[in-house]
Amino acid sequence: MHAPHAVLAAALAAAAYSLILAVGTVTLRGDAVVLGVAMNLLAVGLTSFLLRTVFGVQGTFDDPALAGLPLIGGLSPLAYLSWIAVAVAALMLSRHVWGLRVRGVGEAPDAAATLGVSPAKYKYAAILLSGVLCGLAGAQLALGNVTLFSENMTAGRGWIAVVAVMLGRALPVGVLLAALLFGLAEAAGFRLQGLGLPQQATDAAPYVVTLGALFLTTARRRRRTRPSGAVS
Repeated sequence: MHAPHAVLAAALAAAAYSLILAVGTVTLRGDAVVLGVAMNLLAVGLTSFLLRTVFGVQGTFDDPALAGLPLIGGLSPLAYLSWIAVAVAALMLSRHVWGLRVRGVGEAPDAAATLGVSPAKYKYAAILLSGVLCGLAGAQLALGNVTLFSENMTAGRGWIAVVAVMLGRALPVGVLLAALLFGLAEAAGFRLQGLGLPQQATDAAPYVVTLGALFLTTARRRRRTRPSGAVS
């Protein structure tokens, strides 16, 4: 399997896995947060199990047949695709009928249903599309950065992505800026590690920024929801 086929396989596998979340939250009306955390824990154990049963290795998988993604200007094609996806998402959510309906279903599904829009259909489509994008992100991490797969190689980056969505207020450009902030913090950690600081301290840099962003976001939200006559 070559890199393009591996990228396609990652996108399809992530979309199929996200179907569990779609069925659990949309059809069965389960709690999205609880189900998401459970699926995250399942993914960690499932990938370790499949690594042993399918490929017969443990810890890491490195196949010479999986050539890394070609670099264009120092970046892989998936990096440029992510920037294009931000522009497309911003235009779709603000201009296109499909994107406006997705926003309506997310903010007021009952009101959208009265207009003849099927909330379940749009929720399924949004979740599956998110799964495809997550698969592409995983392919970038495994093929574009280190050209191998290692157990739990994301190292909590998915939670940073959740905070980026919160910090960017679920707006494509805002999420992009938040992601760049966390990427800058991680790069600064690598630089500090080169200056002699312990690896544990430098690895914590993006998570420190994440906690700070969460604190600022929560404080800002509380100020907006606090009544004007409330006493501190």
